[in-house]
Amino acid sequence: MAEYPSFAVTVDLVVLTVRADALHLLLVRRGVPPYEGCWALPGGFVGIDEDLPDAAVRELAEETGLPEPVGHLEQLGTYGRPDRDPRGRVVTVAWLALLPDLPTPVAGSDAASADWVPVSRLTPGQLAFDHDRIVADGLERARAKLEYTPLAAAFCPAEFTVAQLRAVYETVWGTRLDPRNFHRKVTGTPGFVEPVGRSTEGERGRPAQLFGRGPATLLHPPMLRPDR
Repeated sequence: MAEYPSFAVTVDLVVLTVRADALHLLLVRRGVPPYEGCWALPGGFVGIDEDLPDAAVRELAEETGLPEPVGHLEQLGTYGRPDRDPRGRVVTVAWLALLPDLPTPVAGSDAASADWVPVSRLTPGQLAFDHDRIVADGLERARAKLEYTPLAAAFCPAEFTVAQLRAVYETVWGTRLDPRNFHRKVTGTPGFVEPVGRSTEGERGRPAQLFGRGPATLLHPPMLRPDR
């Protein structure tokens, strides 16, 4: 029987949320080598009897103190460059989580601290391992997902206004959208949002209709970015 070299498998999580009208990324400050003291994505090694999604949810809870994700969680990609981890041959399976605004995380395990960091404040080479590349891939996946799927609602509470949903698109895409055109597209796209039968006070005291996420999994027509 042929022998194959052994290697470790980890999970890393690109966790995005919208806070104070800005896109934020969940990062942990590493408390142990390698890259001690550097910001990194939450994550860790997969147990021998553990499935990958279970490892992703467990690591998110252990390293940040956040509850089980209440938004959207999907596999982002696999990263296996031979020199990506100075400890040895380590392949990581990255996950993308889109979550509504959550409390400030509490670090645990081998993380010295954890916090929501504005994406706009990240600089190249700031993150440990190859996490810069993973974050870049996660951001592009999130921006593209908002074009063809209703996942923008994952950043919103269970009930939201069209203005709140538009703010998500503007924040993730980094652009301004025409309010009337956006409202027409959202409410005219089958299955995107559904009225919940209630209203809230909107701008200047005018009532704003509340919506919930509809049953659609794909948007027809898509909500294309203005520069596309």
